Amino acid sequence: MEWRDQGLILGTRKHGERSVIVEAMTRGHGRCFGLVRGGRSRPMQSLLQTGTKAEFVWRARLDEHLGTFAVEPENVVTTHMMASAEALHAVCHVAALLRLGAERDPHPELYEAAAQIVSRIDKPQGLAHLIVRFEAEILAQMGFGLDLSACAATGSREDLIYVSPRSGRAVSKVAGEPYKARLLPLPAFLLEDARAPDPPFAEIYDGFRLTGFFLMRDLFGPRGQSLPQARSGYLAAFAKRLSAAA
Repeated sequence: MEWRDQGLILGTRKHGERSVIVEAMTRGHGRCFGLVRGGRSRPMQSLLQTGTKAEFVWRARLDEHLGTFAVEPENVVTTHMMASAEALHAVCHVAALLRLGAERDPHPELYEAAAQIVSRIDKPQGLAHLIVRFEAEILAQMGFGLDLSACAATGSREDLIYVSPRSGRAVSKVAGEPYKARLLPLPAFLLEDARAPDPPFAEIYDGFRLTGFFLMRDLFGPRGQSLPQARSGYLAAFAKRLSAAA
């Protein structure tokens, strides 16, 4: 059996003396594993970095076998990019979230969103809101999507500024006012097109608070896990950059 697909490297682990097993998120075949012979050589190690976008050719005698990967990198995550703590944590966090999906379960929307983030890690400005959107998309693809289309109480589509922590639905300013202490803030940028201008920093933090709550409640908590360390690392690096620029 054989297939070819575009994907992102999520990580590697040693296999024997010379090879590695590569974990990749592919556009059409989902999260897959494959053996890369000679992957522990110095030239190959520099290519098989988390976040590297590549063309993968998977071959195996039977579909249920591990199989082998031939990897043809398209853009390598360079040492210069990964020297940035913000970039490193961003890539590792994206990889951790993609691992939530079942093996070989295609999610092309997630792949495209992840590829967009990875393509911009050398430019930290404008990256944070994409990560919040990615977290929201993870929730949606895993069956726990937020419903931000209308107010849960009135059906209104105007002045949506809260989210109910119980239902994950939007709540309008008027309907939520008596209960605002128990509601989560809904940043305006999540109601806008992804191509809109970068949102204010306060909205970005509200976005991370919102998605973090539901990630923990619906995905990581039930698995007995905490939120990825890369997420807190990214937020710390993000805050440090902002304070330095202030």
